[in-house]
Amino acid sequence: MRDTSLVFPVDGKGRILLGRKKRGMGFGKWNGFGGKIEPGESMRQCACRELWEECGLEAEESSLELVADLYFDQPSDARWSHGGMVYLVRSWQGTVNRSEEMEPRWFSLEGLPYDEMWQADRIWVPRVLGGKQLRGTITFGADGDTVLDTVFREVHLDRKK
Repeated sequence: MRDTSLVFPVDGKGRILLGRKKRGMGFGKWNGFGGKIEPGESMRQCACRELWEECGLEAEESSLELVADLYFDQPSDARWSHGGMVYLVRSWQGTVNRSEEMEPRWFSLEGLPYDEMWQADRIWVPRVLGGKQLRGTITFGADGDTVLDTVFREVHLDRKK
């Protein structure tokens, strides 16, 4: 699988915009906005494009703050294994809109729907929202949903990468 980007918009009130996946991998789960990198794109270009396509927000590449460098490991089918760069964004233009793929909604930091997110998100999302930068691996079971293992460590990432 091609590498992916993931963006979490954070507004001036400290709320986080998530989208409930309406189709495909992760159907029904709340997540940030992102997807697969296209040929010729940088990861930041990918992140901005996906944010626009999935919820209608336009962000400048320079406004993306790199907070995690993750590897999604699928040992039962290596075609699904891929790297992912995770960004926070605090400034953008446009109005939040639903798309064919995502149903967006704002959540308070204390009210994030972890019960309806990927299992590993309970570990790493609070850390990046709390200001940490992470590098890690999430290993999935054969069903592509069950998390078998996670390894995360705090690092210093070049936030502009």
